[in-house]
Amino acid sequence: MNRLIEKLIKIISLFIIHLFNCFPIKNNKIFMTSYYGSQYGCNPKYITEYIVRNMPQDHFDIVWAFNDVIQHKHIPYIRKVKNMSLKYFYELCTSKIVITNFRTTDLFVKRKEQYYIQTWHSSLRLKQIEKDAEDRLPKSYVEMAKKDSKKCDLLLSGCKFSTDTFKRSFWYNGEIFEHGTPRNDFLLNQNVNLKRNVFSLLNIPSDYKIVLYAPTFRNHQDHTIYELEFEKIIQTVENTFGGKWIFLVKLHPHLLSISNNIIRGKNVLDVTNYDDIQELLSVSDILISDYSSLMFDFAMTRKPCFLYVPDYEEYTAKDRNLYFNVLELPFKVAMNNEELLHKIIHFETKTYSKNLDQFFFKIGTYEDGKASENLVRRINNICFGESREIMNEAV
Repeated sequence: MNRLIEKLIKIISLFIIHLFNCFPIKNNKIFMTSYYGSQYGCNPKYITEYIVRNMPQDHFDIVWAFNDVIQHKHIPYIRKVKNMSLKYFYELCTSKIVITNFRTTDLFVKRKEQYYIQTWHSSLRLKQIEKDAEDRLPKSYVEMAKKDSKKCDLLLSGCKFSTDTFKRSFWYNGEIFEHGTPRNDFLLNQNVNLKRNVFSLLNIPSDYKIVLYAPTFRNHQDHTIYELEFEKIIQTVENTFGGKWIFLVKLHPHLLSISNNIIRGKNVLDVTNYDDIQELLSVSDILISDYSSLMFDFAMTRKPCFLYVPDYEEYTAKDRNLYFNVLELPFKVAMNNEELLHKIIHFETKTYSKNLDQFFFKIGTYEDGKASENLVRRINNICFGESREIMNEAV
């Protein structure tokens, strides 16, 4: 019955798309979505905010699709539509530019005059993706990914290593835009007001420093894998780095219902519900993660990063192969809580900085804090042509 309903919805949706694809495209309209409408974040958010800060008002008509429009009603400078609504299909079908950070489905029937920008959702990744991990991905996803790549006009890359990965594994032969990652511009260009706002929102005293714990999701029910000795770590970082510290813990949204069982202790705050991880990375002084690509984003800040991987052998055997040996990354790696405390105590800033430099050289980073600027210049030319170089006035 469910499959029949899904098939019926798809047929109706395709009919609506066919109808709206007869409407004229609006050259200044940009349609954005992030993680299938679940959040206002990642690269599409930072492209949007660059446009709002640097372009004349109403130069672009920016439309965002959300699963929950009411949750995002506080964002004043974009138009919002509910995912899969009639208005959603109209806006999607009549936009000149479509930008997303994930694969699109069959319900994006790209028109000849449209331009589709795929930002992806990481500048660099540890876990293998797409064709490199094809044997561990659902067949339905692989087919969707192949179709999506055929629609794509521009794919963003944060480094030469990512470019090489995309050429090999993304089922894509089009242009790769080698100018960095919009969401990392944010980390390279620190915002004092943001820190004040985040601290105020989370009720953190202004003189505190932050340890952020952000592990990736596991496909099993052993939730003890996420547990850290939070209070011992706070005491250790205070003794090692000085000052007063608080722990922020952002688990995967799938673990929201049980986060209270994992996150416990004095000065330990559950921020699993926080919408934008880039903001948390920006205000944090130390990151503890595992296999998440967040480590590579946070590396841009050059602040200490530690990897807690107690299930390293099991994870690599049962989940996905990795592009890098974690022991050869510039970050300190711990297999248990005791080892993590030891790594923190013996952290050496000079050695870490040197290792970061070597790693950035190895991957051939393109990150310079101007990814959004370069991309918006390209978008402006696509929408209006080079005869309307408004960017020179706005930047």
